[in-house]
Amino acid sequence: MTALREAVRAAMQQLADAGVGSPEHDALALAAHALRVDIGEVRRRMILGGPEPQGYAALVAERASRVPLQHLTGRAWFRGLELEVGPGVFVPRPETEVVAGWAIGAVIACVEGGVDEPVVVDLCTGSGAIALSVKSEVPQARVHAVEVSDLAVAWAQRNRERLGLDVEIVHGDAVTAFEELAEVDVVVSNPPYIPTTAEPVDPEVRDHDPHVALYGGSADGLAIPRLVAARAAGLLRSGGVLVMEHADSQGESLPAALRATGSWSQVEDRLDLTGRPRATVAVRA
Repeated sequence: MTALREAVRAAMQQLADAGVGSPEHDALALAAHALRVDIGEVRRRMILGGPEPQGYAALVAERASRVPLQHLTGRAWFRGLELEVGPGVFVPRPETEVVAGWAIGAVIACVEGGVDEPVVVDLCTGSGAIALSVKSEVPQARVHAVEVSDLAVAWAQRNRERLGLDVEIVHGDAVTAFEELAEVDVVVSNPPYIPTTAEPVDPEVRDHDPHVALYGGSADGLAIPRLVAARAAGLLRSGGVLVMEHADSQGESLPAALRATGSWSQVEDRLDLTGRPRATVAVRA
C-alpha cells in the first residue's frame, strides 16, 4: 500500500470519527488541494503509488475540528462555477443551486417572451454565487447584486473579476438598495432566515458562517425576509418574479407572509431535490 493511499484512508477514518458527513470526498479533496491536482489524479496516484503530500495531516486535522472544507481549499463549486470563499462569507450550499436554477428559469422565460436584456437583482448576494450564475447562464441579462457585509462583498467582487462576468456588485443594505432601478424583471434572494431562537446543528455553519448571513432577525426568522421581499416588490415590474430561499420550516409561513401584503398575484412554494420546502416563488401584482 502506498503512503498516499494509507494517508487518505486514515484521513477518511479520522473525518468519519469526527462526524464529518462526507469523509471520503473531503479526504480526497484535501489531498487534491495539497497536491495541486484534481481528485481523479489523487485516485490514480493512490493506485500507482505516491507519497503523502506535505501538510496533508494538518489539513485533515483542521477539517476534523469542523473547519469548513471550503475554507481549507479556498474554493466552492456552484452550478459549474468555481468560487473563492473563506472566513467572512457564507459558503454557498448545494440546495441553493436549485434556487438559482429557478431564478435562471424565470430569466430565460423573460428572454423567450421577448425581453432582450432582462434586468435581474440579487438581494443579499454573499459570495456572488447566484448573481454570477445568472450572468454565466443568461449572458444577455443585466445583473445587479448587493451585500451588506464588507468582507462578503469583497469576496463577491473578487469572484466577479476572476470569472470575468459583468455583474454590478455593490456594498449596501438589501432593504434600500438600487433606488435608481425600476421595472426589474426578476429578483432573487437567499436572505438570512434562521430563527433567532434556533442554533444551527452543524459546527461548520454555527462556528464559521457569519451570523449576519444566518439569522433572520426574529423568533420566526422572517423579519429580514419580509423586509427584503418588500424591497423586491418595490423593484419589480408588474408580472416580475421573486425567488426567495427559506428554511425548510418556513414553507408555509413565508408564502403566507407574502400573500398578506397584497403585493403578489401568485405565490407558490417549491421543494428542493430532497423533497424539502426550499424557496417561495411569487409574481408581482
